[in-house]
Amino acid sequence: MTQSQDQTSRGIIACACGAIGISSAAIFMRLADVTPAASAFWRLSMAAPVLIFIYWLSARKKGRPSLMPSGEEARWILLVGLLFAAELFTWHWSVSKTTVANSTLLANMATIFAALYSFALFGERFNRRFLGGMLLALAGAALLMGRNAELNPAFIPGDLLGLLTAVLYGGYIVGAARARRVLDAPLLMAGTAVVSGLILALPLFWVDGPVLPLSPAGWTPLIGLALIAHVLGQSLIVYGLAHVPAALGALCLLIQPVISALWAWWLFGEALGPIHMIGAAAVLGGIWTARQSHRQKILKPTA
Repeated sequence: MTQSQDQTSRGIIACACGAIGISSAAIFMRLADVTPAASAFWRLSMAAPVLIFIYWLSARKKGRPSLMPSGEEARWILLVGLLFAAELFTWHWSVSKTTVANSTLLANMATIFAALYSFALFGERFNRRFLGGMLLALAGAALLMGRNAELNPAFIPGDLLGLLTAVLYGGYIVGAARARRVLDAPLLMAGTAVVSGLILALPLFWVDGPVLPLSPAGWTPLIGLALIAHVLGQSLIVYGLAHVPAALGALCLLIQPVISALWAWWLFGEALGPIHMIGAAAVLGGIWTARQSHRQKILKPTA
């Protein structure tokens, strides 16, 4: 295995493990007794101090002369932070306006938008094998979530928000992948947590519902959301995006509905049938197919 292939494999593993981490987000949101907007805010505000401490340790180890980001670093942090805050807010808003299945299924279309952005903005080209793997993985995700999806005119606003989530998350993935060429993962994670947390504090002033947990035990899912979904899961994704093309990294995130289905089966007793098994196999097969296309250097940037 060449060094390039080794780095790509490491990036794929990091993105896949990160997807496992962020798959817990929907579970923790379901257990939280605060509004979706409040859970998004607490996710970032509680993760930020931990990420800042990790960045401080990293900067100290590397002998970084200043903890403050440079002008170019700050611009990337602001862009990625804005995209992540917008994506997180629209997804939580979508969940409140449609079914969780509809929202999650539409949000998974981020893979398509990440590929489109990579092609339109940076000239990345994909051959049939990569595109076939992507379509297979998306079909698997649809099988996993589609049985619970509902076509209902009342859900159209929420469904449109779910699609907007995909547009924004695809932009976040591509933006984070590009930012990693300038910033290391600890700085990007710490900076975007601060930016996104400040932005997500604004909706709390007009959203009805509880902002603070109703009991001390209510903090547990929020802490899990911050530490497992964000500090662990999102950090692994940001690390991995430095070692794989953004479109391939986004495709790896489709393992998330597979793990979410397992979480729901284990914690809430939701049934897993043959369709779910086929969907999970399709997701994993699609990721493997796309990975093989990259291994054979079928993913080619234009000159």
